[in-house]
Amino acid sequence: MMKYDGENWFSHIIFPTPFNLLSNDLLWMLGTWVEIIGAIALVLGLGTRLFSLLLIVLTVVAINTVHWSSEWNTLSELWQGYAISNKGHGNFKLPLLYLIMFMPLLFSGAGRWSLDYLLKKIVL
Repeated sequence: MMKYDGENWFSHIIFPTPFNLLSNDLLWMLGTWVEIIGAIALVLGLGTRLFSLLLIVLTVVAINTVHWSSEWNTLSELWQGYAISNKGHGNFKLPLLYLIMFMPLLFSGAGRWSLDYLLKKIVL
């Protein structure tokens, strides 16, 4: 919700290809709505695999552009970013945990208490 209510802090970020073909304002809007709608959809179990994939892509791009240390020479230097801190080593622990949580949803889909399961039962 900070992105929804806040200002665009993507304006100075250079995104990797193919995302650099879109404007930073459009990426801000897309990222905000994927996070909001995706979170609601995952809670409801609606479009679980689609939103898991979208949130995985969003998280990988975020790790690459924001959370990963901009300069590292060894894996031990990169590993310093596996911490929740603002000490200049990056900060990719929390996004990595999100990736780990999205993987089972992507590969297994939603459970029996989801709208996906209910819709599948109705259609079949």
